[in-house]
Amino acid sequence: MARPRTPLLSRERIVAAALRLIDEEGLDALSTRRLATELSVSGPSLYNHFATKDELLDAVVDSVIGEVDLSMFATAEGEAGADGTRWPEALRDWARSYRAALAAHPNIVPVLAQGPGRRPNALRLADAVFGHLVEAGWPRGQATRIGALMRYFVTGSALASFAAGFPADAEVYDAADYPHLGEAHRLAGHRGSVDEGAFETGLEALLDGLALRFARLPARS
Repeated sequence: MARPRTPLLSRERIVAAALRLIDEEGLDALSTRRLATELSVSGPSLYNHFATKDELLDAVVDSVIGEVDLSMFATAEGEAGADGTRWPEALRDWARSYRAALAAHPNIVPVLAQGPGRRPNALRLADAVFGHLVEAGWPRGQATRIGALMRYFVTGSALASFAAGFPADAEVYDAADYPHLGEAHRLAGHRGSVDEGAFETGLEALLDGLALRFARLPARS
């Protein structure tokens, strides 16, 4: 039997094509018809794998979450880890990996920000963060709030570029109206360093504040 000219469809192939389309053209570009064209298949064949566009989008979002490193939360037997000393380091490494995944696929962030839903990778991420914090000594309620706080911070930092929001036209910043923005037109040209620096500053401030709160917790028996 001759090989088919078009590779057989799979969930993985559909998700990869959908993510590529979203990365290149944005969320609005994703449609069943457009995706079928990209894959050189008929539209109805996609429904053998995904019943709805929302189901497909969930799978795409979860594939991005699957890029986030969670290894810092897995403590080898006999290795100091979730003992109250390493949770800031683990959160720092995780937040950086999380932001890197979102920065690679910024167009998907608005959907991802809605919450984990039934997405397996997203639920594994939430479980890993919460479990590590509780094992480190955080009360369960506070661990929940810290997980939410970190997710808000990371997704917010990936939603848009602060630096790119300032026009590069120096004439916009009339000194009479904006006496402190005389150099603002230069921000867009330093987008990477400004946004990365803001993320790192915020991350360290969050961790420093959480460390102070942790030190005030009652000692564990």
